[in-house]
Amino acid sequence: MNANIIVTELRKHAPFTAVGAASGIVLMYLIVKVGMSRATSELLFWTFHPVHVFMSAMVTAGIYRLHGNKSIPRTLLIGYIGSLGIATVSDSLIPYIGEMLLNLPNRGLHLGIVEKWWLVNPLAFAGIAMAFISPRTQLPHAVHVFLSTWASLFHITMALGADFHWIQLVVVVVFLFLAVWVPCCTSDIIFPLLFSKK
Repeated sequence: MNANIIVTELRKHAPFTAVGAASGIVLMYLIVKVGMSRATSELLFWTFHPVHVFMSAMVTAGIYRLHGNKSIPRTLLIGYIGSLGIATVSDSLIPYIGEMLLNLPNRGLHLGIVEKWWLVNPLAFAGIAMAFISPRTQLPHAVHVFLSTWASLFHITMALGADFHWIQLVVVVVFLFLAVWVPCCTSDIIFPLLFSKK
């Protein structure tokens, strides 16, 4: 795979990623300020994570098809692994590591592919189907970044206790950025391009 194509795609999608991460910081401030309940965070996580899987599948499969691959089985495989596998890292694993490091009282690893397999799997395949119909990437990537940011954020806010110190916000912001930038750009851009023909 041509490294120049990967760099070009990363550069095109970088502004969306930066804005998405910034939205997470603002949301985190508001959540702490109003004292949002754990139940609300849980509901929001289980809303944004499945929709994130859908968007991720659509963008991953779309990038793969746009760069010279029309094989249906390969598109299904790349779209599925790139969305569910990497969305799990983004929305659950990286936030959970942050929760562990902060020793948050209600920390827990919430895996959609296990706990809500009946929801996230059909959405992954629906996203891949959309990529066959219309393989667009820039606007869906922007939406994907926001969804990933918010899913990761609500995973962390589920773990919060009554006492939240502002110094913890710095750590949360770092893990939020890592949870969005690395996995989203990997699933949307690097992963499908590694298997592309052009």
